[in-house]
Amino acid sequence: MLIDRFKYIRYERMIKVFGVGRGAKKKDDGGTGEAASSDGPSEGKKQPGEIRIQKELDELDVPPQCKLQFPDANKIMSFVLDLRPDEGFWRGASYRFTFIISPLYPHEAPKVKCDTKIYHPNIDLQGNVCLNILREEWKPVLSISSVIYGILHLFSEPNPNDPLNHEAAKMLRDDRYEFERLVTRSLRGFTLQGTQFPRLV
Repeated sequence: MLIDRFKYIRYERMIKVFGVGRGAKKKDDGGTGEAASSDGPSEGKKQPGEIRIQKELDELDVPPQCKLQFPDANKIMSFVLDLRPDEGFWRGASYRFTFIISPLYPHEAPKVKCDTKIYHPNIDLQGNVCLNILREEWKPVLSISSVIYGILHLFSEPNPNDPLNHEAAKMLRDDRYEFERLVTRSLRGFTLQGTQFPRLV
């Protein structure tokens, strides 16, 4: 999904998320031992990607609709995001996303999957997420915060013109009322087009 950055104005923190300040700061940290020493005890020397992600997590201020959890507290390169939209078609339902961070981070984008089955034009039934900053528009200046806000944006403004679930996208383009009805049925645990959805509301 192509993100229209101007639509992010309503999210107060987006200036900080997409600003160059954080990207500049990471260069300052790279040559010092300060970031590594603040991480607490660890086994062996931390890789640059781990140091960067630890710094981001220490500074992270997630929106109220989101919550981060670490299944293994010793593995900061793998965590889950629980998201509960407060607006849009999926309002009130809870969705879980798994983040896997590469050792090459931030030069390689995080891998993100939606673990909760969803009827959405930009998330397919296998949980793959269509978000431009997870693909060709990823830059090292971006961050986990950028991705979280990008995913949140998918729930408030789905884009049928850059879909993964083409049937859902066509329905949203052709008949918005019917699309909303189908989303509501999916949230109530009905079967759509041969796929059983979990009851979320």
